[in-house]
Amino acid sequence: MDFKDTLKQFCDRVVKLKDSIHTEEATKNALIMPFIQMLGYDVFNPLEVVPEYVCDIGTKKGEKIDYAIMRDGQPSILIECKHWRGDLNLYDGQLLRYFHVSKAKFGILTNGLVYRFYTDLETPNKMDEVPFLELDLENPKDVAVEAVKLFAKSYFDAEKILDSASELKYTSEIKQILRREFSTPSPELVRLLVKPVYDKVLTARAIEAFTGIVKASIDAHINDTISDRLGLAMKPQGAAPAAAPEEPAKEEAPAAAQSVKDRIVTTAEELEAFYIVKSILRNEIDPERITYRDSLSYFAIFLDDNNRRPVCRMYLNSPSNKKIAFIGEDRKEVGHRIESLDDIYTHSEQILVSARRFA
Repeated sequence: MDFKDTLKQFCDRVVKLKDSIHTEEATKNALIMPFIQMLGYDVFNPLEVVPEYVCDIGTKKGEKIDYAIMRDGQPSILIECKHWRGDLNLYDGQLLRYFHVSKAKFGILTNGLVYRFYTDLETPNKMDEVPFLELDLENPKDVAVEAVKLFAKSYFDAEKILDSASELKYTSEIKQILRREFSTPSPELVRLLVKPVYDKVLTARAIEAFTGIVKASIDAHINDTISDRLGLAMKPQGAAPAAAPEEPAKEEAPAAAQSVKDRIVTTAEELEAFYIVKSILRNEIDPERITYRDSLSYFAIFLDDNNRRPVCRMYLNSPSNKKIAFIGEDRKEVGHRIESLDDIYTHSEQILVSARRFA
């Protein structure tokens, strides 16, 4: 059985046991010591694993860390343990102090479920504040599993770990930034993505309006990527693409014969208008209720995906005759010419009045 399979079995065991563990000492005995043993170290051999390892800090004598894994008589890895329900963010400073006064090259902070691995990439002999690796036994990632494998006794190579630590650390930090940007695009990201496709000045209002478009585009790209990969995964291996049946030549259908749906194209300008309206309404109307539908002649914005709750209509297809229109109580449409999308803001009060009818 290889390391990955062994760790998978260990993860299953940890998940089953955790709810029956009520103390920090029990966490060590039931979760952490078996993990150390799984890495190939003899937890009952004080030449390999020293419990309550003494790390004197300045004038404070007798300070102890939970475990030290030894190599050639010197501590190589320090392990600080907490109860499995403990928040590790509260304890990294404690491990940092121990690391500073020892000769260990690596530190591990763990609650038996999550293992955070530290070293001194930024300043020699001073533990980094950010771990270069994190392993969550309830959700183990393949990259983390492969990296932890290097800490196993039979694979341990300090230089090799350090070579990969820097890449792991920065990869992790960049992934966090991407998660944050994908969830809530920053003005800097919006500006970067929109500038190549929008030839007007990117004002603060435009940035705000485009933020939703960027978020929707990111979500759509991720969904498309997932769909493509699922399609490849479901495709039989080695299957040859089916030959397209020959069809008799036929004349191209005239434009009038094309379906209306195929002829509707929602433009970036229409989407920007939608997000401007959404920004005007957001303080009074739940943004999830604000929706749109496009048609050949106009772009409609309404509430609750219901065309009987119209907010306004946008006529933007003609460069020389753009307008915003409102549907009155008598169901009659009243239009107002606009020179640019910024002019939509001059109709903010009418947009609010129109939406309040259905709030």
